Amino acid sequence: MKETNQHPKPLLLLILLSAILSLRSALAVDFVFNGFDSSDMLLLYSNATVESRILTLTNSTNFSIGRALYKSKIPSKAPNSSYVYPFSTSFIFSIAPYKNTLPGHGMVFIFTPVTGIEGTSSSQHLGLFNRTNDDTPSNHVFGVEFDVFKNEEFQDINDNHVGIDVNSLKSVKAHEAGYWPENSDGSDDKDFKKLKLNSGENYQVWIDCKDFLINVTMVRAGMQRPRTPILSVPYNLSDVFEDEMFVGFTSSTGQLVESHKVLAWSFSNSNFSLSESLITSGLPSFVLPKSPIFKSKGFIAGIVVGGLFVIGVCALFSLFLIKRHRRLARERENMEDWELEFWPHRITYQEIEAATKSFGEENVIGVGANGKVYKGVLAGGQRLQ
Repeated sequence: MKETNQHPKPLLLLILLSAILSLRSALAVDFVFNGFDSSDMLLLYSNATVESRILTLTNSTNFSIGRALYKSKIPSKAPNSSYVYPFSTSFIFSIAPYKNTLPGHGMVFIFTPVTGIEGTSSSQHLGLFNRTNDDTPSNHVFGVEFDVFKNEEFQDINDNHVGIDVNSLKSVKAHEAGYWPENSDGSDDKDFKKLKLNSGENYQVWIDCKDFLINVTMVRAGMQRPRTPILSVPYNLSDVFEDEMFVGFTSSTGQLVESHKVLAWSFSNSNFSLSESLITSGLPSFVLPKSPIFKSKGFIAGIVVGGLFVIGVCALFSLFLIKRHRRLARERENMEDWELEFWPHRITYQEIEAATKSFGEENVIGVGANGKVYKGVLAGGQRLQ
């Protein structure tokens, strides 16, 4: 009897483990988008569109919002528990400026419990919150922002940063956009390679959350994933996440505009290597072509400044010649008849002082009732006395 009572324990553990694995499999969400189709499982709001297999969130419209969400909610937290399911997502995006237009404002990868854009604003609010509901725990929103405008009200660190947002646009932690090379451990900022978010280049981002640790990494698309993330933040999302959440992207423009694009996207709450399925090469480029040098603003400004400098120099030289001509003319008018026949004519006191070496005693050649007589040599070699 004693032996038969011990046998059910391993069997019970096996059944329990099988149940957990079955539940985990049922809750698993994995998807990969290498380009988007209108038939893809996306919910598009406001200015968000899919064109040429590219998800474009905003265009050149001022004060606009664009939002795109995966069509179905995903399990994010165990029911009646504080356990947050781990997740890993990666995407390739581009923030493209428009020619002769100042760019702004930014985009956010988000977890949100609701669809639509109600309760959000454009400009500095990035289509995420508005002035009244920002920093409200009931938002239940988690995001990673890619912001190209420094807003003092949100304590932004600069105008080119990546930040982790929890229910607020005041980031829990932020860092300048960029990456550490493979041979760097992130301890020396001198090794850091900056990336300009709104250059139009394609960047790949990895966002991983596991065991209460959120890691964010980015690099140019096509490069190897850096070993060191730019953001690594311990944070318990159990009070933020509901049992099921929508995931996707939101962005906005204001008086400043730019195009926010997503070219590829993977997400998984069971497979942290799914991002390797993303195609990172052969992607379209949104970098503005450089203007020919002779049409560039710098070249034109240089020509204008250089021209004004030359004109100024010529004007000063002409003024010098005019004054010199007038001075010589006055001197001729003051000359007496004998000065026109004999040379030298009048000599300035300064010339005489220099010729006699400040009336040095060694140049005295005579003394009369009216003073001393000096000898001297003019600058041209002519002697006088």
